[in-house]
Amino acid sequence: MKTFVVVPTYNELENIENLLEEILKHEVEAVVVDDNSPDCTWKAVEDVSKREPRVHLLRRMEERGRGNAGKAGFLYALEKGAEQVVEMDADFSHNPKDIPRLLEKLKECDVVLGSRMIQGGEEVGRGIIRRIVTRAANLYIRFLLGLKAKDCNSGFRAFRRKVLEAIAPGIRAQGPGIVQEVLFKAHLKGFRICEIPIVFKDRTSGESKLGLKQLAQGYTLILKLRLMRLFGRI
Repeated sequence: MKTFVVVPTYNELENIENLLEEILKHEVEAVVVDDNSPDCTWKAVEDVSKREPRVHLLRRMEERGRGNAGKAGFLYALEKGAEQVVEMDADFSHNPKDIPRLLEKLKECDVVLGSRMIQGGEEVGRGIIRRIVTRAANLYIRFLLGLKAKDCNSGFRAFRRKVLEAIAPGIRAQGPGIVQEVLFKAHLKGFRICEIPIVFKDRTSGESKLGLKQLAQGYTLILKLRLMRLFGRI
């Protein structure tokens, strides 16, 4: 079964080649969606793709942002015939060794989340304040959107093709709110959503792109999604 791993990137030169090496240990293809990183992440991926045909590069010069990149990656994977799609971060906070576990669980579900919030899941290298913020955010998201998933902020997830065919073309989020938008729309369409425990390890190389501005935009989008649902727009 053809499987693509979608990796949105921006300034991940320190991580990307090692990450691709680990991803390709599995029977998958990888598409890196890079927003024309100033550190030339895209060039490193381009070089890898010349010797490894399972690596694909989408270098984006316009409509940048985490949401736009995720949408582009999903649509590219569908275009290339993917039957399963895994999405993950480029900073090793998500362990590529967990890819087979996500795909195995996908035999039972339509969407599988790598979860820090269920039994067996945990976070490593994050301070108490960030842990509290993460848990508070999950409560906010679950309450407003009526989601049952425990880790609504997880960006490490696997999808069956039919889920992305139904959702990807209509993605609105330009930033990190894509994570919650896709999950919410999958829920509304009645797709089966499952979670498996993972260990989320905070990055040790590079800098986080998720600042207060991006967080505020994401949580504002949650409220917009709730209102759109109330008024029958989704």
